[in-house]
Amino acid sequence: MRTIYLREDLEGFSRKVLIDMAYLVSHKKIRLLKRYYKETLYLPYYSNSHPATKPERYFLTKDKIKSEDEFHYFFDFPFKHDQVEEAAA
Repeated sequence: MRTIYLREDLEGFSRKVLIDMAYLVSHKKIRLLKRYYKETLYLPYYSNSHPATKPERYFLTKDKIKSEDEFHYFFDFPFKHDQVEEAAA
């Protein structure tokens, strides 16, 4: 399984935040450290599993937080792994 990154577009460059892959694989949820969270973070994905189209953006907004603990926010991962855009793109 390849790694998946969340992204944030900032003035002329893109910030990437690595998703905790071990947690994602075992729980089917994104676990994100609270200190990394911003409402402008998104997950680039293909709605039809076809990379020839332009990827859409799944923003991790506060209304999508499913639970939290002292250090993390937890979000659902509503995609198949192959729907997520490659990290190098």
